[in-house]
Amino acid sequence: MKFKHRLEAMRGRLFGRPGAGEQKVSLGEVTVEEDESSCLLPKSPRLGRLFPVSHLRDVLSFSAEDPDTDDTCLGKWQCLEPPLGTCSSCVRYVAFSWNLLFSILGLLTLAVGIWGLLDKESLLGERVGLLGTDPMLFLALVGLAVSTLSLAGCAGALYANVCLLKFFTGGILTFMAMELLGGLLLYALRHRIKDSLRDTMLLAVLRYQDDLDLRFLMDEIQMGLQCCGVESYRDWETNLYFNCSSPGVQACGVPASCCLELLGNGTIANSQCGFGALGTAASVAGGTIFLGGCLPQVTQWLNSHVGVIGSYFACLLAVEVGSLLLATKLLVDVALAHAAIQTTRGTSPDPGLTGEMGT
Repeated sequence: MKFKHRLEAMRGRLFGRPGAGEQKVSLGEVTVEEDESSCLLPKSPRLGRLFPVSHLRDVLSFSAEDPDTDDTCLGKWQCLEPPLGTCSSCVRYVAFSWNLLFSILGLLTLAVGIWGLLDKESLLGERVGLLGTDPMLFLALVGLAVSTLSLAGCAGALYANVCLLKFFTGGILTFMAMELLGGLLLYALRHRIKDSLRDTMLLAVLRYQDDLDLRFLMDEIQMGLQCCGVESYRDWETNLYFNCSSPGVQACGVPASCCLELLGNGTIANSQCGFGALGTAASVAGGTIFLGGCLPQVTQWLNSHVGVIGSYFACLLAVEVGSLLLATKLLVDVALAHAAIQTTRGTSPDPGLTGEMGT
């Protein structure tokens, strides 16, 4: 309502008709009544170059008792982007492109995780209890966190928004702290990793027919490392469906991923190539399936790829450090730009903005 009254008052001043709430009109001087202030003629240096105030004062003059009136109006009605230098502008668009790429990757990861949860019907009432161990849930959560943080970094870099840049840097620091803590825990518990692997693989053997994720994991390990079971192919006797006392057709058998020649002579996988392997001697079963367990193979693979795993971890940290440096550079440049604007206008810098320079 106050803004409407201001418009009516201004219209009366220009066309000679008094507007609502105006008690005194003069073409030579306009007096503001009832502690009113106007945001229609902000005295911004940038706007002054476009619309010189001296030209407008030939028609009417504006005065206000509060010296901060123009600053308040400028904050309410305009959001002037702080002028940044050429180097800062380059940093801004590099940070925007960088975070845009990770935003797309995060959204794709989130989409794959949600698709996996819906495809496996993991959100149904009878399967919600197992949701905590579902790797698709972990995938969805990671995708959500990465996409949210990267989108905040995109918007913060594009619009030089201090709040979004603060949120982005805080998220990056949190991720780095969690990763470093996880790495320290793995190093401290490295002697127990073998026991953890054994427990995980035994769980995959027991729930092979009931959990699609564990079935996929076990099949990939057995086919990729050419092994069967945990310690040996006999571990499949602990599975309810492959046990020799089972009444099903898979009794005394092993999964097809244990077979030496899964495809046989054709291109279609023979899902029954491991049937009856547990009911024969090892010398006979060795002609059809792999006899050695997967745990020694997995341990050997991890030991031989420690350098590769460490390189991936170092690359991830380098990406995060680079994003953090770009965001910090933007925060400092925005704080300096705001301080320069405040100094040019003859007012003290905003402590909330100049405080970023200390960071």
